[in-house]
Amino acid sequence: MSEITIKSKEKDAIIQSLMAGVVPRIGLHHIQVGRKKEIEALLKNIEIIASGGSTIKFVIGEYGAGKTFFLNLIRTIALEKGLVTVNADLTPDRRLHATAGQARSLYAELMRSLSTRTKWDGGGLSGIVEKFISIALKEAKEQGKNIEVVIHAKLEILSEMVNGYDFASVIASYWKGYDSGNEQLKSDAIRWLRAEFSTKTDAKNALGVRTIIDDLNFYDQLKLMSKFVRLAGYNGILIGLDEMVNLYKLTNTQARNANYEQILRIINDCLQGNGEGLGFIMCGTPEFLMDTRRGLYSYQALQSRLSENKFANDTGLIDYNGPILRLSKLTKEDLYVLLHHIRNVFALGDETKYLVPEEAFHHFMDYCFKKIGDAYFQTTRNVAKAFTDFLSLVEQNPQVSWKEILGNISIEKDNAPENKDIVDNEDEELAQFKL
Repeated sequence: MSEITIKSKEKDAIIQSLMAGVVPRIGLHHIQVGRKKEIEALLKNIEIIASGGSTIKFVIGEYGAGKTFFLNLIRTIALEKGLVTVNADLTPDRRLHATAGQARSLYAELMRSLSTRTKWDGGGLSGIVEKFISIALKEAKEQGKNIEVVIHAKLEILSEMVNGYDFASVIASYWKGYDSGNEQLKSDAIRWLRAEFSTKTDAKNALGVRTIIDDLNFYDQLKLMSKFVRLAGYNGILIGLDEMVNLYKLTNTQARNANYEQILRIINDCLQGNGEGLGFIMCGTPEFLMDTRRGLYSYQALQSRLSENKFANDTGLIDYNGPILRLSKLTKEDLYVLLHHIRNVFALGDETKYLVPEEAFHHFMDYCFKKIGDAYFQTTRNVAKAFTDFLSLVEQNPQVSWKEILGNISIEKDNAPENKDIVDNEDEELAQFKL
């Protein structure tokens, strides 16, 4: 682990995020622990998407169990595998189904977050359009044809889909703006693709098209986009939706069921292979899934499709191939590995700059369980935040002993694992997932 060089930018991003209790946007692999089987399961899904198939996975875990971290880690791996990724949190103003603009708002947020390997932090939509145009331009020159003819010919496969013809017209408009230096036309084309036109009249005046992306065609447009990114040379698109519990919180039964019907449609398409290069990861709490009054299980068709493997439940085994992927609590051994990783981040990967010695890990965990309470440290988020806070104080106050900060309480070493062996084994197991 000490051989890995960590950039100052990554260190700052990781530390600031952990202290705030949120997931870092970069450097996730520096603090990843455990989840080997879960990562392997999602790697299979990524391979299916890259081969032109479609998948869906529901990542279920308690608050603070690491769902968002896991989602961002898989997103990073997907980018390395040549996929395009989009992600968004569901909120009261962003839903899968709506009649007042909430679904369009979700689509707009997804498109703003669109990332590629070279544009990993969002804002990659225009780059994908330009990559597609460069491919079309090359073919047009080789065949001696007008590029607009080639663009429409390449996008002919989309013509039978919702908004497919207008989608092609918008891409052609982007090319016109690109070729003539008309930045406004390019901007209007991207605005249409991002669902930022709220009325058809505005879209017609700006681009000459008669349709817009709205609540009614939200999911259809995602399927269309998955095909387009493949035409642009990417392997597919992975859509990450977090905070699905906000659908569970909808008090209006009709609105909640309408969103569940949209989820059912997505599940049917993905499991039946009706999508092309399309994958979903939806993150939620156990209540969102299993509550038979308001959760997904309250919708009979969803309950039958998402019911977990009975043989696995009866034997205590875990089926990683099903649509449900549960994130259990990290083991005590995993938590010790996490502490090592955080210490390594503070030292920028240089073991000579470690702020605390090995014994500090035992003192810290003992302090947590005795002074703060075992229940507080049942989630990965709380453990990571507390240890980051601790090391931050140690770093800022070199004149104060780390033992003084922890109160110098006794250690229960019999319950603490051997740290070095655990860290070494963890690094070996996750080496295949190195980004």
